[in-house]
Amino acid sequence: QVQLVESGGGLVQAGGSLRLSCAASGRAFSSYSMGWFRQAPGKEREFVAVVKWIATITYYADSVKGRFTISRDNAKNTLYLQMNSLKPEDTAVYYCAASALSGYPSRTYQYDYWGQGIQVTVSS
Repeated sequence: QVQLVESGGGLVQAGGSLRLSCAASGRAFSSYSMGWFRQAPGKEREFVAVVKWIATITYYADSVKGRFTISRDNAKNTLYLQMNSLKPEDTAVYYCAASALSGYPSRTYQYDYWGQGIQVTVSS
């Protein structure tokens, strides 16, 4: 079992920045690929970014590429999402998730554990 708890969300103006954190506890955090997803009202949950257990290997959705950076600190069992140049369309509940799969899991069904989600609101 892996427990995930997100923090760092809130309200920010367009063009601003936020950093989300996801604290993990339980089984070997470093062995999982870790991802961020988001879900806006009335929309399906969508992939944002994933980082493999080797922290230098990352993959992003086109909508956030160049603006968001995913990273992890295996010693602290923590996942991060640095979000810069935020846009109103980035407004959503953001979820961190853990996947035991290799490759670049980008579908919700490929993830085994989920956090409870945290709200990010970008005002125009």
